[in-house]
Amino acid sequence: MPVNNYSIGKDISYSVVTPSGTLTLNGKTDYSIKPIFTDLKHKGLDGITSHGVIPDGWQIDMKFDRTDPNVDNYFAQLEANYFNGVNQQGGTIFENIVEKDGSITQFRYTNVILKYDNAGDWKGDSLIPISVSAMASRRIKVQ
Repeated sequence: MPVNNYSIGKDISYSVVTPSGTLTLNGKTDYSIKPIFTDLKHKGLDGITSHGVIPDGWQIDMKFDRTDPNVDNYFAQLEANYFNGVNQQGGTIFENIVEKDGSITQFRYTNVILKYDNAGDWKGDSLIPISVSAMASRRIKVQ
């Protein structure tokens, strides 16, 4: 629940659904969402510059402390599929945000492609942070 009318990290939850099913992600620590835009610039003969932006997808960064081999196994299969000529298809990310009034705002990211950014920094007596990024074509408001 929000605190003093401000959203906090606990107010968001998400799930990643790949073409082969839901990818179970345990030990979640960070989730970052950034819109991507293509900038347009037009300079007319009158010397006046006009600007515009075109929505061009979404960048999503997810970080975890490793608790199990789920992410490793998923990307091992994805790599094997690539080298066996299997077409990589996009998935979906479902996102839920608890608002201060208790309502839920939902978004769906489509045509999501995942990338394994860091498979772990292994050190004695330490948690193992891993990270995955995603590129999505669209973010669609569900509710």
